[in-house]
Amino acid sequence: MDKAPGRKIKNRRCQALRRDKESSSSSSSTQQNASPAMDSRTQRPKRKASPEKKTQRKRRRASEMAEPCGSNKEDGIVRRGKRKVMDDGEGPSKQQQKKKKMPVFYLLKNNEDSASTSVDTENSDPLEGCSTFVGYVSKRSVKRKAPAEREGPRRKRKRRLDPKETKKEAEESVDAQRAQFKAKYKQQKQLGEGGCGSVFAGYRKADHLPVAIKHIPKNKVFCKETDQNGNELSVEVAVMLKLSAETPGSVGTSASVSLLDWYDLGQKLILVLERPVPCEDLFTYLEVKRGTIQEEEAKIILKQLLQAATELENQRIFHRDIKLENILIETGSDVPRVRLIDFGLSCFFKKRSVFQDFYGTCDHIPPEYYSHFTYSASPTTVWQVGVVLFEMFHRRERFETRKFLTKKLKINKRLSENCQDFLKMCLTKVPARRPTLEQLQLHPWLR
Repeated sequence: MDKAPGRKIKNRRCQALRRDKESSSSSSSTQQNASPAMDSRTQRPKRKASPEKKTQRKRRRASEMAEPCGSNKEDGIVRRGKRKVMDDGEGPSKQQQKKKKMPVFYLLKNNEDSASTSVDTENSDPLEGCSTFVGYVSKRSVKRKAPAEREGPRRKRKRRLDPKETKKEAEESVDAQRAQFKAKYKQQKQLGEGGCGSVFAGYRKADHLPVAIKHIPKNKVFCKETDQNGNELSVEVAVMLKLSAETPGSVGTSASVSLLDWYDLGQKLILVLERPVPCEDLFTYLEVKRGTIQEEEAKIILKQLLQAATELENQRIFHRDIKLENILIETGSDVPRVRLIDFGLSCFFKKRSVFQDFYGTCDHIPPEYYSHFTYSASPTTVWQVGVVLFEMFHRRERFETRKFLTKKLKINKRLSENCQDFLKMCLTKVPARRPTLEQLQLHPWLR
């Protein structure tokens, strides 16, 4: 664009010189008028080539670039670097832009990883999950420009909610839910108490169905999920709602106990769960048997446990705390039936999810967490199945990962070779060498 005006000016100068040669007898007033005309023509291209306008155009383009989420120091360094280049009046080349995009994406990925308890290595898009990726930034920038340019309607100011009214509505909602719970269920004696709350026996008034009523203080809800409406939900409720949706009419038939109702009472949650009768947890079941169990009976329990764990894995649910106390045994028939309970530390996962924060029983931490401070769903579940089987046959000592790794705990040599092999495979130190749940179901010991 700058070369074309230059050629025009050059031609005009030549024409002016020719006129001077041809009309040497012209008056001085004509010469004085010609020189300012030439000066004014020569100033125009200078204004077009002004570096300020180039800098302004660069600034407008830079303002439309997506900024990474978070506010860490490295993020600020990347942004300041971009502004410095723009202030110098030199736009970055395409190669420089490509080089600068890489650390921005890296920071976005790191921010996303540190914000959650799990790191999804399967996700290839570094901007996914970021609230200010390019699509959203472009929309926001248009909205910011609209008031200045007087384009589009102005936003309507939202009416501020009165804190007293909000508190009153919340209290009314809590009172209504408490009344619904008392009208529908009858609470009886306490069955147990743990780190996440207490459990009471009870029954449904309409048909006297036995239920377990679990009271969970809000300050002990360690894991949360966000529902479709953006509301925070206890992960235990979210997981059990998904299990109920996947298998409708599964009360009494599913591998895990079913959630019948739940109530949010402000400072605590109340979960109403299915309660099989008669039943007891596996720890108590073994105590009643005085710590002795035959391999054939252990096989029956392990087969059902593997099936239950596989069902959860297929629905991308990671229990994270499978142990004797969280396995319910129905004793109403000759064959013990296994049911999984207590999903308070569970979570959803993807195929290649890697977790950094451990939730579960500290004595049962998988070895990879000690070495790399990370663990995955499937290998950890297999490890916990091995821990359950180990404690079924070794009742004198409770399992501890550190003791087992230092060989202070050893597998009983009196067990059959296939049983010993099954235990060794589950308790393999390297997670990649552990079998899957499906492979364990095909092990010779379970045939």
